[in-house]
Amino acid sequence: MLTTSGITKIFPGVKALQHVDFRLFPGEIHTLMGQNGAGKSTLINVLTGVLQPDTGTMHLGGKVIAFGSPQDAEAAGVRTLYQEVNLCPNLSVAENIFAGRQPKRFGAIHWSDIKQRAQAALARLDVSLDVSRSLDAYPIAVQQMVAIARALSVDARVLILDEPTSSLDDGEVAQLFKILRHLKQSGIAILFVTHFIEQTYAISDRITVMRNGEREGEYLARDLPPDQLVAKMVGHERMSERLRKADEHQEAHEAQEAQEAHEAHEAHEAQEARPPSPSAPPPFIELRGIGRRGSMQPIDLDLHPGRILGLAGLLGSGRTETARLLFGADRADSGTILIEGRPVRLRSPRDAVGHGIGYCAEDRKKEGIVAELSIRENILLALQARRGWWRKISRPRAHELADLWIERLGIKAADADQPIGLLSGGNQQKALLARWLATDPKLLILDEPTRGIDVAAKFDIMDRLLALCANGLSILFISSEISEVLRVSHRVAVLRDRRKIAEVAGTASNEDNIYRLIAGSGE
Repeated sequence: MLTTSGITKIFPGVKALQHVDFRLFPGEIHTLMGQNGAGKSTLINVLTGVLQPDTGTMHLGGKVIAFGSPQDAEAAGVRTLYQEVNLCPNLSVAENIFAGRQPKRFGAIHWSDIKQRAQAALARLDVSLDVSRSLDAYPIAVQQMVAIARALSVDARVLILDEPTSSLDDGEVAQLFKILRHLKQSGIAILFVTHFIEQTYAISDRITVMRNGEREGEYLARDLPPDQLVAKMVGHERMSERLRKADEHQEAHEAQEAQEAHEAHEAHEAQEARPPSPSAPPPFIELRGIGRRGSMQPIDLDLHPGRILGLAGLLGSGRTETARLLFGADRADSGTILIEGRPVRLRSPRDAVGHGIGYCAEDRKKEGIVAELSIRENILLALQARRGWWRKISRPRAHELADLWIERLGIKAADADQPIGLLSGGNQQKALLARWLATDPKLLILDEPTRGIDVAAKFDIMDRLLALCANGLSILFISSEISEVLRVSHRVAVLRDRRKIAEVAGTASNEDNIYRLIAGSGE
């Protein structure tokens, strides 16, 4: 139904797409997989006319096409549903389905016709609603159905769904998949973009894997095991070979277990005669069943003083969602949080900061630095916010604190009055660390703290984190680079599809096992 040949798209300094060949068949659900930055969004934007390729050709139904705009794509029957429902919540369901193309009679909008045709469009999806009610009266899952009905109310030949399940619970995902299977049977070509491995295998006929702007390969879903899918996404070409070797050694490992158990039993009596080894300190914070509907399944975590807990998982696994729940940026709707053994409610980041929790967000430019302010002002921002408007930090104290942390973290700048937006990425990240360390936190949440910075700065930051941890700071460390998580973490919690699936330490903390767990076959 839809093909591309040699599609290339280059932005300044970035090859977003490189000679990508892609094909989409009618009556099939084709899933596009890849890590962040793999080129998925750029490819969708080319397919839908948002971007024009630098080189390459596209065919729709066998005819050469060149969409100059999203309107051209829609007119040709290529419809797109994005992660965020792109509708008008203040309008009725019927108005949303026919917005911009309302049927008219004698020059006026024919409202009864709109309602009847809206009901018919929803009936095609086996959905029955009061189409005269405002869209915001319905939950997100229903709004997704309305968006699909809008897309199908014209002659859609291709339906592209970009992360449509990110805000849905399991029941709502099942309902959406039921509708997609029905649409597939009618001959529509469906392109499904997701980060969820389980959903990929639940719905896909075919999978295309993108990596670093290139098409890594196209596979029938039944021929691509999950561990091989993960290996192809993350670029570990030798990973599958290592995993196969690990499987070969599994029987030998099991055969040794009996002997090891026997030796452990013999050593037990001698161990009782020794003084007990010091145990880990009690947790500073405990999460028990903390979750948020449509965002994160209930999760249990313990964070100890002087320990680093890593969160590992692919993009979309729930890493940032967990961090935001812990910091009160998103409010949990289930579970309990205990701080030093006492239950607390974190209704907002202000509550979290009051309990000694700091958070360096993933997007430091959008949610971290204030580019126009000086380095000193950025460093003191959290401390001043915690003190309140009327307890202003004195000028001498402000200079003292800023200079102290600039020196301790090795921030390279002309002086503390320099705008932080002029610093390198690594020095901006160090300034954000300084912001929270100036509040004397007990727990520091670091979401991708080394993304987008040079290698030297990356290792410098990680070494400083280990030193801070040695002084009693508890750290939750999040990174898409598994090797980085393993290098600094005492324990690693592994997430997949917005669930915690394992927590590992010791010999189990190795890249092969982490990737096996993500793929559903580790220990």
